[in-house]
Amino acid sequence: MEEVTGSSCIICGQEKHVGIRIVDEFICDTCEIEMVQTEVQDAKYPFFIHQLKRIWIQNNA
Repeated sequence: MEEVTGSSCIICGQEKHVGIRIVDEFICDTCEIEMVQTEVQDAKYPFFIHQLKRIWIQNNA
């Protein structure tokens, strides 16, 4: 994990300082941990997929 200067998380939308960057987008450490631990059958799984697709769509638009 890297510390960044206040970036908005693409998953939760909150301003955080610790997390990861994928392409040009930021995912906070809290969301990263929750995504990794989420089972495919979990109701929140499709939400995470939708949010992650935004990374690809924004970079290919």
